[in-house]
Amino acid sequence: MATCPECDADIEVDEFDVDKGDQLTCPECGSNLEVTGLSPVELDIAPEDDEEDDDLEDDVDAAEGGEDDEDEDEDEDEEEDWEE
Repeated sequence: MATCPECDADIEVDEFDVDKGDQLTCPECGSNLEVTGLSPVELDIAPEDDEEDDDLEDDVDAAEGGEDDEDEDEDEDEEEDWEE
């Protein structure tokens, strides 16, 4: 049995089913929790991964934007050919 550090709810966790660093969700408050100790099982609020997700999204957006820019340049070249 472990306790949610956010809402103090008792969470049934078998220490043999989890490893240190595993993440769980509190069934009472929905907080993302990380296993920080095994004997007894201890839980803490899981670190936010927003920065990593934002960086990944920025990389994807940049890659997609780069392709779009090339397509736009080609379209402009085609338009110039038609105007001549």
